[in-house]
Amino acid sequence: MTSTLTKLPRLNTPKLHRLPSGLTIVAEQMPLEAVNLSLWLNVGSRVEPDTINGMAHFLEHMIFKGTERLVSGEFERRIEERGAVTNAATSQDYTHYYITTAPQDFAELAPLHIELVNNPSIRDEAFERERLVVLEEIRRSEDSPQRRIFQWVMDMAFERLPYRRSVLGPEAVISQLQPQQMRDFHAGWYQPSSMTAVAVGNLPVEELIEIVSAGFADATKHKQPGIPHQEIPSYPEPAFTEVVRQEYVDETIQQARLTMLWRVPGLENLDETYALDVLSGILGQGRTSRLVSELREDLGLVSYVSASNMSFSHQGIFLISTHCDVENLEIVEEKIIQHLRTLQTEIVKASEIDRVCKQVANRFIFGNETPSDRANLYGYYQSLMGDLEPAMGYVERMRSQNATNLLKSVQKYLSPDAYGVVIVKPKP
Repeated sequence: MTSTLTKLPRLNTPKLHRLPSGLTIVAEQMPLEAVNLSLWLNVGSRVEPDTINGMAHFLEHMIFKGTERLVSGEFERRIEERGAVTNAATSQDYTHYYITTAPQDFAELAPLHIELVNNPSIRDEAFERERLVVLEEIRRSEDSPQRRIFQWVMDMAFERLPYRRSVLGPEAVISQLQPQQMRDFHAGWYQPSSMTAVAVGNLPVEELIEIVSAGFADATKHKQPGIPHQEIPSYPEPAFTEVVRQEYVDETIQQARLTMLWRVPGLENLDETYALDVLSGILGQGRTSRLVSELREDLGLVSYVSASNMSFSHQGIFLISTHCDVENLEIVEEKIIQHLRTLQTEIVKASEIDRVCKQVANRFIFGNETPSDRANLYGYYQSLMGDLEPAMGYVERMRSQNATNLLKSVQKYLSPDAYGVVIVKPKP
C-alpha cells in the first residue's frame, strides 16, 4: 500500500509504503546527488529491563560485526570504496542506522545495509571484543562532566520511568551480558513491524521503494522469526508538588551549574508540547530571549543560560540550565522564578511569539536541505509517532499558538512553587 501525504508544504512530499511484513517505507525524491537510507527501530534503552540495561546500545555496536553473508569489515570496505558513509545511534526511545551513498551506488549498497541490520552474527568472540569497547565508552562518559550532570538531572526528573537510566548501561550490567541474551533481544525486537525504512535522494520514489523492498525480502527470506517482545506499560510521573533539591560537587568544573526542571507531557500527548516549545524559545533561546537578555546580557549573572522542552515518548521535561558563579546561584534561581511568575499573570506579546515562530520555521527549512536531514525527520516521527503529519505540520502548529495557549500551559505545567533543582558546584 502506497500513499502520498496530502496538504503538506511543497518542501516535503514523502510517500508511505507498507509491506505485509509490517515494515513501513518512507521515500522521497530530492534533487541532490546523494541518497540516504535510514533504518529506524522503535527500540531503545526504554524497553530494557534493568537486568540488561545497555543492551540496545551494545547491539548497535554488534550490528557492524558482520553476518553469515558479510564477514566482519566487508560492509565498511565496500562503503568506503564508493565514498559512502555510515553510522548509527541509540537513544532512550529509538535506534537508528543509516548510510548515504551516490545515487548510482544505492542499489548495490542499500541491500548490504539492510542485511547487516537484520542478520547480525553476534559471534561469541566478537561479542567479547566489543564488550571491552563498550565498557571503555562507559568509562569515558563517566569522565565527562556534561554527561555526569545530565545523568543527575535525569535521576531527578524520573523516579520510575526508564528514562532515568543511562543509554549506555552501567558497567556492572554490561560486564555480565551474554551473547545469547543479545541474540534473543535482536530476534524479538528487530522485527519488520518495529522498523521504519526511510529513503531520500535523487532516485525516483518507485525505484527507492523497490530497492528497499527487495533488500528486505532477501535479508529476511531465511530468517527465523523471533518472539516479539512486549514493552512493559509505563505511565507519566506526577508533577512535583514542592521544590525538590539535589546538590553535587564536581571538581572538574570551573563554574557552578544550576538546572531547574518540570515534568511535562511527552510525545504521547503531542498537542500539549507545542506551547511548551514556544515558551522555551521565549525564555531561553537566542540573545533576545528573556533569560539570556536579563541574566547574561544585562546583569552578567550567568555565562550561559538556556531553556528547552525535551520530549520523550512517555513524558517530557522542561529544563532551564545555567552556568554561573557559586555566589550567584541563589539570585539566579530567584530571577528565573520571577520570570515564571510574570508568565503566569501577564499576556505574552504577539511579537515575542512571532519571533520564536520565525526561528522555528527557519530551522525547519534549514534542517530539510539534505537527504539525511529529511530522512531523520521522517524516521523520527514515523518510528515514534506512527505518523508523518506532525513532522510536516510542526511549523503551523507552532504558529497556531497564541497568548492564551501559553498562559494556560505555563499555569498548568511550569509552577514557580514546585519543581526540581540540580545544583553542581566546583570543588572549593
